Amino acid sequence: MAGKIRTKQDKDDVIAYSEIAVRNNSAVVEYCRISMAALSGGTAGVLGLTGLYGFGFYVLATISLWMMILIKAGGEWNKYFVSRRSLLTSGFFSGLFTYVLFWTFLYGMVHVY
Repeated sequence: MAGKIRTKQDKDDVIAYSEIAVRNNSAVVEYCRISMAALSGGTAGVLGLTGLYGFGFYVLATISLWMMILIKAGGEWNKYFVSRRSLLTSGFFSGLFTYVLFWTFLYGMVHVY
């Protein structure tokens, strides 16, 4: 039995995650989220979005990043991440702070006389 590789999982099997791999995947997602927040914040500032339209743009950008990550992971997202919900919600506010920073900075550079 030691040489056999199991290809199917039973419902009673426990899935074990490597802590190092989970941390690495979380770090990569956080890097993508911060980069996306800076880029979309700059875009919102240049476009001149204000008020709720600007915050709606951030929510749209966050959801689109989440969907792109899930598409990249394919149908087997559970190999790489513990849950889809935590992938969406973790780091939401840290990305929001970066977004607001770039949003207001570029809005002030382009639209304020």
